[in-house]
Formats: sequence, structure tokens, C-alpha cells
Amino acid sequence: MPPILLLVAAGAGLFFARRWYTNERQRVAAALRDAEDALQQREQESIPLERDPATGVYRPRHASQGTDP
Repeated sequence: MPPILLLVAAGAGLFFARRWYTNERQRVAAALRDAEDALQQREQESIPLERDPATGVYRPRHASQGTDP
């Protein structure tokens, strides 16, 4: 009888470990998706820079020098 109880306990432990692993994997995947979305949003909202030929320093592009025709 004790070997059967040991197998049942091991099976239950494996069941809960697999459930925890699946939930954790989904949580990490969702956090990664959120981080990628935030990074894309940040890139879209970033200020374009242009290099000043005289000094070699990158500065924000002025609105009058934008890419709009």
C-alpha cells in the first residue's frame, strides 16, 4: 500500500508542477509582449535627431526642418 501512496503523491506533485510551469510561462510571455509593445510605442514617439555638421553633435530636429514636404 505505501508504494501506491507514494506514486499518487508523486503524480499529484507532477500535476501541480506542470500547472505552475504553464501558468508561469504564460505570465512571462504576456509580460514580454507588453514590453515589446511599450518599446514599439516609445520608438514611434521618439524625437528624430539630426547631426550638426559643424560640431558633430546630434540634436533634435526642428519642426520647420521636418520630413513633411
